[in-house]
Amino acid sequence: MSENIVKPSILPGFMELTPSDQILFNKIMDTIRKNYEKFGFLPIDTPLIEKSEVLLAKGGGETEKQIYKVVKGDTNMCLRFDLTVPLARYVAQHYSELSFPYRRYHIGKVYRGERNQKGRFREFYQADIDIIGNGSLDIINDAEIPSVIYSTFKDLGFDSFTIKINNRKILSGFFNSLGIDDSTLILRAVDKLEKIGVDNVKKELEDLEISKDNIEKIIEFISINGSNDEIINKLKDLRIENELFIEGLHELSKTVEYIRLFGVPEENFAVDLTIARGLDYYTGTVYETFLNDYPEIGSVCSGGRYDDLATYYTKQKLPGVGISIGLTRLFYQLTEGKIIKSTDNSLTQVLVIPMDGFMDKAIEGASILRKEGIYSQIYFEDGKMGKKFNYADKLNIPYVMIIGKEEAENNKYSFRNMKTGEQKTISIEEVLKCFK
Repeated sequence: MSENIVKPSILPGFMELTPSDQILFNKIMDTIRKNYEKFGFLPIDTPLIEKSEVLLAKGGGETEKQIYKVVKGDTNMCLRFDLTVPLARYVAQHYSELSFPYRRYHIGKVYRGERNQKGRFREFYQADIDIIGNGSLDIINDAEIPSVIYSTFKDLGFDSFTIKINNRKILSGFFNSLGIDDSTLILRAVDKLEKIGVDNVKKELEDLEISKDNIEKIIEFISINGSNDEIINKLKDLRIENELFIEGLHELSKTVEYIRLFGVPEENFAVDLTIARGLDYYTGTVYETFLNDYPEIGSVCSGGRYDDLATYYTKQKLPGVGISIGLTRLFYQLTEGKIIKSTDNSLTQVLVIPMDGFMDKAIEGASILRKEGIYSQIYFEDGKMGKKFNYADKLNIPYVMIIGKEEAENNKYSFRNMKTGEQKTISIEEVLKCFK
């Protein structure tokens, strides 16, 4: 044995789970996947490694600082930092093979060289859906997305959550009406309201050389509140004669109307003029989803509408709308805050224990169970019966099936309920009946 034992460890910002936590993580992922598929979204998976020229087609900035470069020969490669840029490349590349509107989901790992801090990860799963149109995409798609969010979070076991909705055209149109042409930096400042508060947003706007009068108007505007209909009516009452504002208000009104049609309860979605989404490519509807009982977690699902997905890869105009769930971060927050707990140490339903000389009957019994879809495991090791029962207990395996001389002679099994301790000798057909 080598004397130079390397200390087992992983890099900071990477998550590794125990089997019980991984089972819970997989259940959450499967719930998200089933909901995405229920709404007609099709799966894709793109390579973890892409050409740097493809990933960074838009240009550097913050993204380039966080990207992981891959070194192998002369090819310039990077690890993907989100699932949207690979989607843009994918749609442009496979354009002639796809049916539009194209609905895809993608659940996969992405990589960002984030500053190491609690709850922020450098390798993490995202679960995305997008609807891509060819030339145009009806506004009703913007309303269907919240119904997917609603269905997904209900199935994850949450009742009290709010999907906050806004339209960036309303904000940009309002800023234009104040004589502010470039609204990108203002949108970013407004988007931080929840995190940094009104006073700090005002300071950021001052740093952008926005006049005090306009700052007050902006704060007053994004503070408009009330029910969904009240907010929309208040916006109409402002009678702002700006084309972009009018277009955004019409889109928001239609989106709210359709969301109700999709059956999302009023208490689960809300128009909120502070929702801006800091990313540049959003052009219309934007979403942020919050768990009402756990506001400290922040947004658990976000996204929006963009005019042109693949502008760097094709001349085709491909508008779209989509959302992303940061699955690893969400799981971390939910488990760290004891909001959900892992209870399963194993997926096995029956542990089959053979006595000496009866391994063939144990394998036969386990094979029958598996053919019927019952997850089964055979205990192959020697040891006392107490040790074998203890193994089942530690893994929370609910049933044990024992085969020995007496059982084999009668073509039966001793079937034990590990929770109640009740044990009976029954045929394999009767064992199957217990599960049906």
